[in-house]
Amino acid sequence: MRGGGVGGPLLCIGDLLNDVGEEDPINSPRPSPVEEAADSTNPQIHPSDLTKLYQESYKRLNDALAGTSHSWTAHTLELCSALETANKLIQSSSSHVIEVSKKIKELEAITNKGNLVIKEVEFVHTSTS
Repeated sequence: MRGGGVGGPLLCIGDLLNDVGEEDPINSPRPSPVEEAADSTNPQIHPSDLTKLYQESYKRLNDALAGTSHSWTAHTLELCSALETANKLIQSSSSHVIEVSKKIKELEAITNKGNLVIKEVEFVHTSTS
């Protein structure tokens, strides 16, 4: 296991995915429609869709674990699918938090300018009265 992520081994979802991921991409199974829809190269995906994708992956994982199959490979693939979707959700959320934070700072600057203008107008109004 590699501990390349911040916080040590297995504390970074990306590290876990690299540790348990397929090493032979030619023989690996095709991604499910949920995984294809969650692909970060899809410019039309909306963050609210990622929550649904995660829930679908989580349901598939629970269904696989609840089944009678003793195939650890199937369970591992379902787990990886859910983790990959969660990782995309986290990355998307992080980028949107940064965008919202920047917009809030811009709004604060505009509000502060507006408050200064109001104070100046009040001062002019009281000094002329």
